[in-house]
Amino acid sequence: MYRTAQDFIADWQSNSTGTVKVLQSISEDKKHVGIVEGHNSLEWLAWHLVNVAGGFGHFAGLQVPAPGPDMPTPATVAEIAEMYEQIVEAYTTEAAALTEEQMLEEVQAFGGSMPRGQLLRLLIDHQTHHRGQMTVLLRQAGLTVPPVMGPTQEMQ
Repeated sequence: MYRTAQDFIADWQSNSTGTVKVLQSISEDKKHVGIVEGHNSLEWLAWHLVNVAGGFGHFAGLQVPAPGPDMPTPATVAEIAEMYEQIVEAYTTEAAALTEEQMLEEVQAFGGSMPRGQLLRLLIDHQTHHRGQMTVLLRQAGLTVPPVMGPTQEMQ
């Protein structure tokens, strides 16, 4: 749980930088690769991160641009990555204005309530979870796995 906006922003910037690297590693011809046919593909996971980041922002009371529930998946991964980068910037800007009291304030989310700082921690945990899935799918697709938290096999 984050108690200060600065702590969240530091983690968010580091974490989202890794996610951008992963998004940029997805090629158009391999974006439909999933662990099994019909299951979460690289493209689906990328778009999911954009959609869910908007939901977390809404629960946190932040002005984060997000696609509506009926917005179709963009035609290219580059468009998804661009939307994600807009979300990264919005979180950084919006969170910078949060006070320590606001980080501890209870917000309604996922059928219950929790401190805003805990919700922001869950945002990063959720993103990290799916980014890990995406790195496995990148390798499965024969694409280069970028260094996110240290060197990868491809970088050695």
